[in-house]
Order: sequence, then structure tokens, then C-alpha cells
Amino acid sequence: MARIKIEMPDNYSFTTTLTVRINDINYGGHLGNEAVLAYIQEARMRFLHYYHYTELDVEGSGIIMTDSAIIYRGECFYADILQIDICVKDFNKYGCDFYYLISNKKTAVEIVHAKTGIVFFDYQARKITEVPNEFKLALERETGQK
Repeated sequence: MARIKIEMPDNYSFTTTLTVRINDINYGGHLGNEAVLAYIQEARMRFLHYYHYTELDVEGSGIIMTDSAIIYRGECFYADILQIDICVKDFNKYGCDFYYLISNKKTAVEIVHAKTGIVFFDYQARKITEVPNEFKLALERETGQK
């Protein structure tokens, strides 16, 4: 039974796939927990790239992950193809949450529910900045949320 709860969204605005690599398999013969954050980061990078952004430049601001929550719901193994669905929501003045649903692409078995909180950051001034309005509006248009 999971001790933390993540209320996963009903709809996702982006999907990508990753193949489980041999160096991400642990002594239990399945995907290691430390690899999950790396897969989440890769998926987030692809998401940002899709919108013509990077982690260092979202309308002139960078992003920093402030927290993460991961619930493991199943196993995956070497060479499994994972589908990672992403949704961005819960905007506040300085950030938002990224939600990740990781499933086995072939079997549709859910492997991971995850959420990362991010804030926008001015790396030169070393301070938090407000959410770029253009970014928020683009994602709200894409997902139909406000």
C-alpha cells in the first residue's frame, strides 16, 4: 500500500517512449528506483523540446525541480518499452507540477505514478522568478485547463 498519494490527471498532453537499458536493471532483475528519476528527466526534456524550450530557457527563465514523489505500481525489465505520459498543471505564481504516468507500452501495465514540482529560476541572478505567462497559456490551450 502506497504511503503517499498522487492524484493522477485524467488527460495527458505529451507522450514519449523509452527502452529499459541494461545498466538501469538492479540486483532484483528489474528497473532500479534510481533510474526512474533519470527516465522522468529525459521525458521532461523531450516534453520541453517539443514546445521549443530547455530546462535552462523557458521564455527566458530556467526551471529547478523542488520536489518529487514516486509510487511504484509494477515491475519492468530489460528491453521493455516504456510509455511515459506527461501532464503539467497546478500552476502557482512561481511554478507548477509535472505528472508522469509510466506504463509498459506492450501490456499497458502501469509501472510508475510520479509528480515533480518545479519553480522557474533566473540562473544569473540566482533567484526564483514568476511562471512565464506564455508558457502557462500555451499549456492551458493544449490541455483545455485553466
